[in-house]
Amino acid sequence: MGKINVIIFKNKTIRSKAIKEIIAFTIFVGLLLVMFSCHKETDNTDRENFDISLLTQSSELQLSGEYEAFVKLNKEYLKKAAKIKYTAGKGLCYLNMAGVNVSAGNYEKARFFFNKAEKDLINSGNAYHKAVFYDDYSLYYSHLKLNDKAIECNNKAFYYLKQAGKTKLSQKLLPRLYVNKGIYYAWKGWLGTSLKCFTKANVLENSAYTNCMVSQYYLFTHKPDSAGIYISKADEKMISQKTTDVESLWVYYTMGYYYNEIENSEQAEKALKKALEINIKTRRTYSSHIKEVYKSLAELYKKKNDGGKAYFYLKKYMEEEGRFDAERFAVMNKATEDFISEMKQESDWHKNDLPLFIALSITVLTVSGVYVRKMINRLQKKKNTLKEQTDALKNHVQTKQLHEVTELAKRNDSSFLLKFKELFPEFIKSLLAINPDLENSELAFCAMLKLRFSSKEIADYTFVQHKSVQQKKYRIRKRLNIPGETDIYDFFDNLAE
Repeated sequence: MGKINVIIFKNKTIRSKAIKEIIAFTIFVGLLLVMFSCHKETDNTDRENFDISLLTQSSELQLSGEYEAFVKLNKEYLKKAAKIKYTAGKGLCYLNMAGVNVSAGNYEKARFFFNKAEKDLINSGNAYHKAVFYDDYSLYYSHLKLNDKAIECNNKAFYYLKQAGKTKLSQKLLPRLYVNKGIYYAWKGWLGTSLKCFTKANVLENSAYTNCMVSQYYLFTHKPDSAGIYISKADEKMISQKTTDVESLWVYYTMGYYYNEIENSEQAEKALKKALEINIKTRRTYSSHIKEVYKSLAELYKKKNDGGKAYFYLKKYMEEEGRFDAERFAVMNKATEDFISEMKQESDWHKNDLPLFIALSITVLTVSGVYVRKMINRLQKKKNTLKEQTDALKNHVQTKQLHEVTELAKRNDSSFLLKFKELFPEFIKSLLAINPDLENSELAFCAMLKLRFSSKEIADYTFVQHKSVQQKKYRIRKRLNIPGETDIYDFFDNLAE
């Protein structure tokens, strides 16, 4: 009986020990699950903070034209992403570099970075990452005028953003997706759908920029009354909200466009000059924007019949085009080459990735050579077109000045000779080179012959007899040694050529 009690006691002890072990094991597993869950939650929080910080800062630097700081920031975040083993974070850095190269017109390098970003983002479990990727890709295609591809990528961006749910980043991206869709549809001529997109974006964001885009739509469709409503709202929002320089510049440009359409040249000039001030403030970063401002100013002054200023701003437009295609393009190339170099040295490339990197680099360099040649041809065509416009405007200016000088001669105005010298400086120099002793009255007479006034017209305009004009012609022939068989009008036509 005693043995049985001992056995029972031992069994109870064993069961009790087993229960304690099970409880301890359960608690241990529970703690592990809690720790793992907390670690995973911490990882998700860290990565969300990574995304918000990177994308916010990158956007601010790009919009302010701080390209060197922009590249530096993305280098730092590329290292951070590698350190915390955040593959999608690296993809966002590549995507930022792709986007900034698109805005600079450096499409080959943009494609290189899109390929890098796609590998890291397309398989990301984060739907927002895919939405951002396809949004940037749609802009890339729109720059290449491939509107169908742009719309296709824009639709994918909407699809993934819907899956991402409501977050701080997704709510910020949504209205911009609608703006971009509106632009793509406008270029395709789907104006009704385009307006719906711009309106939806404005309902969601109601910013200076979105109101400005609705206004631009109405200006594009020649409805200035409707455009005026939204440009007023854009102006109000620009004052009440913190608006980036690049968006403020675009709003002022749209204002100038609007006021020019309604023939309010004073307000148009004021708005466009404000855009120029922002351009100076931001170290002339926004070539793609400011050149449109110069072009609008040229059109404004042409309307005002101020040929001199119209010609000046058309030249500024041409210079800005050249600066955009040379300086800014070169700066972006340098910054991008540095970034690629940094990637090669500091990124955690695997041995199998190195040949791929080398191959990609060779491809980029090779294609870049072809691209540069294409760029040169494109720029030459653009230069020829602009030269034709400039020559036409220059001729317009000269025609206007010639008309003014002619009118002064007809009125026998004392300022005639002075204005004539400004228009034909070489002509007067040539006359004085033949005979330095010519008097102003004789120079004025030669100027009237240069304008091909007949003897009768000169007599009428200067209040002398026709016979006196004939005598003056004879004296001028002698003073300038013009042969008798030479037509005096042809002599003066060929004198300064």
